[in-house]
This record gives sequence, C-alpha cells and structure tokens, in this order.
Amino acid sequence: MTLAPEADESELRAVFEATIERHDRIEPRDWMPEAYRKTVIRQVAQHAHSEIIGMQPEGNWITRAPSLRRKAILLAKVQDEAGHGLYLYSACETLGVSRLELTEMLINGKQKYSSIFNYPTLSYADVGTIGWLVDGAAICNQVPLCRTSYGPYGRSMIRICKEESFHQRQGYELLATMMRGTDEQREMVQESVNRFWWPALMMFGPPDDDSPNTAQSMAWGIKRNTNDDLRQRMVDMTVPQAKALGVTLPDPELRWNEERQSHDFGSPDWDEFKDVITGNGPCNTQRIAHRRRAHEDGAWVREAAMAFAARGAEA
Repeated sequence: MTLAPEADESELRAVFEATIERHDRIEPRDWMPEAYRKTVIRQVAQHAHSEIIGMQPEGNWITRAPSLRRKAILLAKVQDEAGHGLYLYSACETLGVSRLELTEMLINGKQKYSSIFNYPTLSYADVGTIGWLVDGAAICNQVPLCRTSYGPYGRSMIRICKEESFHQRQGYELLATMMRGTDEQREMVQESVNRFWWPALMMFGPPDDDSPNTAQSMAWGIKRNTNDDLRQRMVDMTVPQAKALGVTLPDPELRWNEERQSHDFGSPDWDEFKDVITGNGPCNTQRIAHRRRAHEDGAWVREAAMAFAARGAEA
C-alpha cells in the first residue's frame, strides 16, 4: 500500500525525532525538517565566517612580530584559522548551499560572524590575549559541539578543537613571557586583558532569556549547552589562569561562591553587544570591506580553477 505524501513525511519526521532522542547523528542524506536544515546552516556558516574574519585582527601583527619565532607561530595560527573556515564551509555545503552563496550572504550583511572580531588589536599583547581568552572561549563553546547532532559539523569540530586548544596554550605562553618582562610589557598585557575580557564573555551570545535560537537548537541537539552555562564555564576556567599569570580580570563583582562552587561575576554591556552585532562595532565596516575586497580580488583564481576543472573533464 502506497502511503500518502503527508504520511510519508510523518514517518520520516518520526525517524528524525527518534534519532535526535537517541543522541545519534543526522547525516546529509537523511531526511530533516527544513527548519533544522536552515538552523544548522545559520550556525555553521556563522562559525565558518568567524574563522575567516578572525584571521584579520591577528594578521595585523604578522609583519610586526618581535622575532622570527613569534612570526612563525602567528603565521601558523592564522593559517590554521583559514583551514577551520574551509572545513566548516565544506560541512555547510553538505546541506545544499554553496560556499559562494555563503560568502555573498556574509559580505551583503545577511549572515553574521562572532562579535569579538569587530574589536581592534591595538598592541602586540592582543595576540596573546586573543589566544588565551578568545580561543579559550572558543574551546568552551566548541568541545561540546563535537557531539552536535549534525554529523559533518561534529566531525569537523574534532580537529578544530585540537588546534584551538594549541592556540590557547600559545596565547597563554606569550602572555606569561611578557609578564616576566619589563613593567611596560606587564602594563601592556593588563591593558589588553582589560579590553578583551568583556567582549570575550559576549562571544557566547546573549543571556538565555534573551536568546531567540537557543531553546530550539538545544531541543534538536545542535547545541549541547546554553549560552549562560558556557559563559560560566569560561569564567571558572579563566580565573585560576589569570591568577597564575598575575593579571587582574576587570570585574569588581568577580568572587567565588562557596554555595554554588562556582564564581559570581558581573554582566557584560549587552547594549554594546547589540551595537556590535548590528554593524556598529569599532571594526565592522573595516572587516567586511576587507573580506569583500579579498573575495573580488580572488575572482580570477576561482575562474581559472573552474576552467582547469572543465578542461580536465573534457579530456
């Protein structure tokens, strides 16, 4: 007996929901609700865009690194971020959207990237602070994503997390070296931490009661933790590291809560966060202009690659 189309979809949805309930993976050829597909595209694309845009603030210091060793380290890290973006764009393409479409949505303002990359890198210490705080926040967010419900996304996160962990240790080591240096270097580190601490906490997104996508993403297993849970993990992880470094985190409300066995901390400036994600941050215009220019300047490479592939297919 042939089932009616609506009955077929009902059965497919039941299989999808059972897979989510078992915490198994949804794969590209599996049936999925259109809303699930769009949500995964939005999240993975935002992640991919963040890796690519995130090359800019640190790339700003490649030619000004203080030694050949530091330059090599920074070059390798920026190259890793490019690779992360490519893994994630590839994962997104399994959902039927092309890398070109994703890039055009980014530069036309239809998709976003992490708010943290709209802040300038004003000193070389920022290279270390980004490694320590920004990549530290990324690790808190991304390790649970290794268990996300969409298979290609979760598998791409395994390698990305390993490399992000290495980046975090590199950043910490750079700051530790500077803190053993001159008074001027120590002041540079503290000033950098003061600027990046709150934007790093904003990376996890708005508070749970003001996050429009968290509940559904959690129900589908795309996200495994809420924004506020991840932010708390970040604070608890970072406080002892800051103490070991000898830097002060710029939050007068930061203190240990014996009852919760966790740290209490202040609230980021959510008005500032909203300004940044709506395009009014310090570097929003600069970041997108740079990405647009790189995309346009690379058109001849894409055209040559397509022509070469076409010629090979005809041979």
